[in-house]
Amino acid sequence: MKVLPFKISKQDNVALIYQEDSTPLFYDKLHQHEEIQLSYIAHGEGTLVLGDSVNKFNQGDIVIIGSNVPHVFRSDPIDKGKSCMISLFVNTSSLSTDFFELDEFESLQSFFDATIYGLKVTSNLEIIKNLFVQLKEADKLGRFILFFKILNAVGNSNYQQLSSFIYSKNYTNSEGKRMGAILEYTMNNFDQPISLDQISSLANLTPNAFCKYFKLRTNKTFVQFLTEIRIEQACKLLSKNSDLSVSEIAFSSGFMNVSNFNRKFKLLKKRTPMEYKKAHSF
Repeated sequence: MKVLPFKISKQDNVALIYQEDSTPLFYDKLHQHEEIQLSYIAHGEGTLVLGDSVNKFNQGDIVIIGSNVPHVFRSDPIDKGKSCMISLFVNTSSLSTDFFELDEFESLQSFFDATIYGLKVTSNLEIIKNLFVQLKEADKLGRFILFFKILNAVGNSNYQQLSSFIYSKNYTNSEGKRMGAILEYTMNNFDQPISLDQISSLANLTPNAFCKYFKLRTNKTFVQFLTEIRIEQACKLLSKNSDLSVSEIAFSSGFMNVSNFNRKFKLLKKRTPMEYKKAHSF
């Protein structure tokens, strides 16, 4: 089996990298890279895990991820053949020292500071989308010009912070692989019972040590994280499967008790499952 890296290396001495991922499923391993990532989801949907957050991503989303922030895009299997992401990776260390601290970028400083928590742009989406689409046919200089146009558009847009906590120390490669294995197992098996003994054994830690390890790096317990994964799955089913009852969706998402599902759902989404279903069904 091929061992996949946690730290993804890009080209040396290149300040701006264009990448188009057009595959059945996005790269679904926890990973990090030095470059700031600006991405437009042209097709596909799924789950983005970043910092202490579990987020949905959908077609049309524009997401920005800061330097060395561990993350994973997990495509929904039902969308096989439809995943496409257009990205710019910005290696600020390849530019001259303090380039982005010039007076011309003063209005963008709060934006750059916020990228470490992950951002989702919520306005001017059509303008920014059109700029991303132009990247494919542009030459290297043209992409730099488009990059600054995208920066300007994003800086003048509204955006929401995706996470509230990022582990302050950079993960080592081995530690990143350990966390990646934990997340992958959880996202593959959330619809089944997962005991603390099971998940701590996977991490080669005692249950007590695992609880401390996971809480330190995510600012939440493993049970909280698992619950959020299950609730996000339930949201997808509620918005797409009108024929399924709330109890069927609860059990399909890994909950063994409908009352507990309703309570946890309202706690996280501030509305009942039925209210969510009515608001998102078309």
